[in-house]
Amino acid sequence: MDALALSYPVDGIAPYIDWTYFFHAWGLKPAQQHTGLADALMHDARATLAALGDEVEARCMVRLCHANACDDDLMVEGIRIPLLRQQAHPSQSDAPYLCLSDFVRPCSSGEKDTIGLYATSVSLPEKPEITDDPYRSLMLQTLADRLAEAAAERLHEYVRRSLWGYASQEDLSIGELLKCRYQGIRPAVGYPCLPDQSVIFLINRLLPLKRIGITLTDNGAMHPHASTCGLMLAHPSARYFAVGAIGEDQLNDYAQRRGMPVETVRKFLGANLRYQ
Repeated sequence: MDALALSYPVDGIAPYIDWTYFFHAWGLKPAQQHTGLADALMHDARATLAALGDEVEARCMVRLCHANACDDDLMVEGIRIPLLRQQAHPSQSDAPYLCLSDFVRPCSSGEKDTIGLYATSVSLPEKPEITDDPYRSLMLQTLADRLAEAAAERLHEYVRRSLWGYASQEDLSIGELLKCRYQGIRPAVGYPCLPDQSVIFLINRLLPLKRIGITLTDNGAMHPHASTCGLMLAHPSARYFAVGAIGEDQLNDYAQRRGMPVETVRKFLGANLRYQ
């Protein structure tokens, strides 16, 4: 199907905010999230959300695509998206070594599967009275980040229940949604299971991010900063995991599949390399 663009007002996605990560952005640990400081931050955050009114909205886009898994790669509408497989489990020696391609029907089946591609973005108004006030500026940015994630949460719910409809009978509270009690996952580029930021350039070929105002730097960073982009997988067994450390052999193999020089890929996967 073609990409679908839609938008949500602030009051339509604010209930989907996971405040744990908002507090984390302010340096508050879980044990500190019920203190007077946390209460003051929450009060200011809710007042800021109310004041945003019609000035801010979350712009979103989603596309459902035919796809198959070919070993550790996904073939999506003729575009190959290489993925990485776990290589070690520090505490679970008998656990399977997972790759996101495990949750998509293999090419050998002869049957097409479906995956989703998505992006969300929140652009803040540029006003001197805000940018010149460090506290207000940080408050807005941390809220924008949370709103972009909240928009992804609401978008994913819509996809599961209506657009894709593989969980049309789903009836979960927002609290259950934030605990990922639904079927499927939506790993964003940069997640531990999808650590190569350059994959966003492949997604951009299938889902034109500029349509909702997202531009990419040479390193694959998104602008506006408060943006998310990734995959939606529906398999009942799909779950999040961390690729973790990889060795030179997997780096070389991945670079070949990615069609990029090893040293270029090394820059994107620095945090995952066992040897620097």
